[in-house]
Amino acid sequence: MTEKGRVLSSYEINPYTMMIRPAGDGYSEVIEAGARYLVSCRPFDIVKRSCAYFGSSYSGRRDGTKQLIGITYKAPIIVDPYTSIYLFPTASPASPQCAWISHDYIASYEKNGPYATVVTFQNSESFDLPLSFYSLENQVSRTAMLRIKFTQNMKRMEKFNKKPAHLLHNRASEPNGSYWINE
Repeated sequence: MTEKGRVLSSYEINPYTMMIRPAGDGYSEVIEAGARYLVSCRPFDIVKRSCAYFGSSYSGRRDGTKQLIGITYKAPIIVDPYTSIYLFPTASPASPQCAWISHDYIASYEKNGPYATVVTFQNSESFDLPLSFYSLENQVSRTAMLRIKFTQNMKRMEKFNKKPAHLLHNRASEPNGSYWINE
């Protein structure tokens, strides 16, 4: 539960953040594993500020998603690649009804009517959200695609970085000025 009467003026998303949802009149309720906070700004502002905190802009993170999986509408984002914080919006990010959910913490979800879905997190807390089951399922799938693609790219780079130095620096110039690496 939130501490009675205490409202935070800012909040940075962290590995314990499960969900950020609107709490009316420009406020957000942040739900962490084991804690809740009321923050005096919109969920989208928290997401944008947190992207900046971790060294990128929200638009940079969104552009990264577009580059990796081709998604632009209601795009999931990697808030912090080092601690694997992946969030997805429940609506258009600019919408006052948009909540942001951490992909890591979802345990299950089930339909609760045509435009409502109950999401259960790993700590057994459940929340009834105003979006269709299929919309939530789509967002979870898109975020999984983003995770997989990013992880594949990182593994490719790790493999590349394990090559002997003489292979990395033995470059031959192509006629068009580009370079290739001898394998």
